[in-house]
Formats: sequence, C-alpha cells, structure tokens
Amino acid sequence: MLQNHYFEGLVEAGCDEAGRGCLAGSVFAAAVIFPPDYHNADLNDSKQLSERRRYALRQVVEHDALAWAVGEVLPEEIDRINILNASILAMHRALDALSVRPQAVIVDGNRFKRYGSLPYQTIVKGDGKFLSIAAASILAKTYRDDYMHDLAREYPQYDWDGNKGYPTAKHRQAIRQYGSTPYHRRTFNLLGSLQQELPLSFD
Repeated sequence: MLQNHYFEGLVEAGCDEAGRGCLAGSVFAAAVIFPPDYHNADLNDSKQLSERRRYALRQVVEHDALAWAVGEVLPEEIDRINILNASILAMHRALDALSVRPQAVIVDGNRFKRYGSLPYQTIVKGDGKFLSIAAASILAKTYRDDYMHDLAREYPQYDWDGNKGYPTAKHRQAIRQYGSTPYHRRTFNLLGSLQQELPLSFD
C-alpha cells in the first residue's frame, strides 16, 4: 500500500511530470495535496494503469484531494532552458496554482529545485511509493494525453494519438517525410538513426 506522507505533520504536495522524453509537445506536471488521513488502495504509478483506469482515477483524485493543479511548459521554453529545467518549472507552476499552500513538497525522481523556502524530498520511483505522487502522475499523464489528442487533430500524420509525441519509428518517419511542426522540440534529436531507433517509452 502506498504511503500517505513523507513529512510528518506538514501539508505536503506530491509532484510528478509527464512528457519528458517526447519529441513534440509541452511537458506537463501536477501537484496534489491529500487530507492527512487519506488512503486509496487503487492509486498507483500511472505507467502501471490502463488508460481507462487512469481517467477514472483522475476523477477520484480531483474529488478527494484538498487541492490539485497542473502546470505546463511549452516546447519553445523547453528548447530555451532544456528539458530538466522545464520539467522542474512545470512542477513549480503546478505548485503555484494550488488553492491550498503546501508546507513541504515530495517529488518523483532525483532532481528538483527548491520551491520558495519549503522543505522538499526527491524520491526515486516515488509514484509507486506515495499517494500524492501517484495521483500527480495520473493527472500529469492524462492532461498531457488530452493535449496531444488535440494536437493530433491539427497534425494527424505524426500519429500523436498513438505515440503521444514519443520517438516511435512511425513518428520519426513522419518527421523525415513531412518535416517538423511548431510543436516539435528543436533541440531534441528528431530524426534519430534509421539503424537504431530509441526504445519506446510512454510515461
């Protein structure tokens, strides 16, 4: 069972991001604050859940959380500040938008920049250990998927409905054939190598 909190006695926000490894589109992050005694056995890392289950749990999270918010950093910002800084900035933007002010922050992964003066803790595979991070992973993933579905209607040839902007063979072949779009991250290796495609990753 996932843990409720890391910092004892503090209002704690859990953060996670989605879309870091994509060739196209914004990176999204979410922040979630649950009540101190909250438990939900259904919550887990979004990568371990089916798409239908993620969207069902998004409604549960939005109903049960004391506060939740989603932050976005655009492709042109990613190119300007790099994807690591953009991922952290998306988390900061989500924290900025919370209706309840946190007193501490826990973050999936091993990199973060201090948010104001709040104590924070990075937790590797935190989305499989803490409820608020698992919830944030679900919100970040589903809101980013919604965004990529919208972009796919504008540029159907890149199969963003299927790959969500990740570096699949079909996505890279479309870039070779049609070129890049305003939503592609120009500082990323868009074409890859015909001999060795990157492995698929749909975080």
